[in-house]
Amino acid sequence: MGYGSIWSRIYSTLWYPALPFALLIIGDDARSRRERLGLISTDTEQSGRMRRVWVHAASVGEIEGVRPIVRRLAELRPDLEFFVTTMTPAGREAARRHLNGICQLAPFDHSAIVRAFLARVRPVLVIIAETELWPNFFLQSAASGASIALVNARLSTRSMSRYRFVKPLMASALGRADIIMTQTAEDSERFRRLGASADQLLVSGNTKYELGVDPQPLRPMLVSFARGQPILVAGSTGPGEEQIVVAAYRHLLQRFPSLAMVLAPRHLNRLDEVEQVLRAAGIGYRRASESSSILEEAPAQKSELDPPVLLLDTMGELGALYQRAAVAFVGGSLIAGRGGQSLAEPRASVPVLFGPYYENHHHLGDSLIAAGAGIVVRDATELVDASTKWLADRAARKAAGYQARTVMEQLAGSTATTVRHLCTLLPS
Repeated sequence: MGYGSIWSRIYSTLWYPALPFALLIIGDDARSRRERLGLISTDTEQSGRMRRVWVHAASVGEIEGVRPIVRRLAELRPDLEFFVTTMTPAGREAARRHLNGICQLAPFDHSAIVRAFLARVRPVLVIIAETELWPNFFLQSAASGASIALVNARLSTRSMSRYRFVKPLMASALGRADIIMTQTAEDSERFRRLGASADQLLVSGNTKYELGVDPQPLRPMLVSFARGQPILVAGSTGPGEEQIVVAAYRHLLQRFPSLAMVLAPRHLNRLDEVEQVLRAAGIGYRRASESSSILEEAPAQKSELDPPVLLLDTMGELGALYQRAAVAFVGGSLIAGRGGQSLAEPRASVPVLFGPYYENHHHLGDSLIAAGAGIVVRDATELVDASTKWLADRAARKAAGYQARTVMEQLAGSTATTVRHLCTLLPS
């Protein structure tokens, strides 16, 4: 028995005592518990005419990354049926909105659970997105006879330092992949050091940069909010960031009294916490979900009494609001630990601000900075200064927005490469 096999057995054995605690974390949601145990609905039995592709992505951002891949594969191969799994309920809902397939939470990475899940789904190809390096997803998929592709793959220096403790296990898992398509050459080198072979690796870029995926149209109430005023859109914010953003916004209002703000926390279960931050700052706000049928049918003209802040507590509308922003801030980057949300989120002609901890998206971040379309901000004062630069100078703001769009166009095009290689792994 090889060293990797020993580690695989140890890993799978450790799952048995861990499983009750994992179920406890889920709580009383029966549907989520079933899905995490690898069960699928009886109405999703596979048609004999269709071949299944299992697509796994962590959450909302990763779903955006695989969206152009799935769409293009479906166009080229109408015989494919997609079974999409995510790690979060928010990701599951995003998959249901944007991907034509069966969508549910991913099974726990327990060997028996993954094996049973694969027996039910019977995929011919498994597509795993970005950093979802669950060993049994690879080991059991290969054992089932499915081809395996890792797409938009990335591996940070911080992740590498964690994986070094289980390198034999990760090398064994990665060795089962048919192809590992990475975002950058640096990512490829890290995967090689983790145990992938050179002939598995291909630098293909990041399909999140594609500009052809249009956001869904705004509801009338949100159109009314966005009309006739500059907007600072602060998206995907995390704990500790809302206080900084709100403090900066209060200072900006002194010079730009018509400035509105959209505040979109990364996780909606933190809405009460974010509301407390807004109340403590004395700033009026309104939840995006609070819209009467009258407003939906005929949005009223803006009033000076309207709250200046929209707290985005709905899914799928941030992209369209970025399109109407004067300045965008992408969160997950002001506080160490998260590595930054995707700087491709805005997908718009808008200048982008982000914190210093953007290592998960350093290639795009560095490109935006070099083009004069992005600025790193470390605190409320720097957020005020950078926003003022663009809010006070419309020409400079338009030029920076144009450069942001240009950077995205230059980095786009990886979908064609990714899909071409995936097609070689599919049965004729």
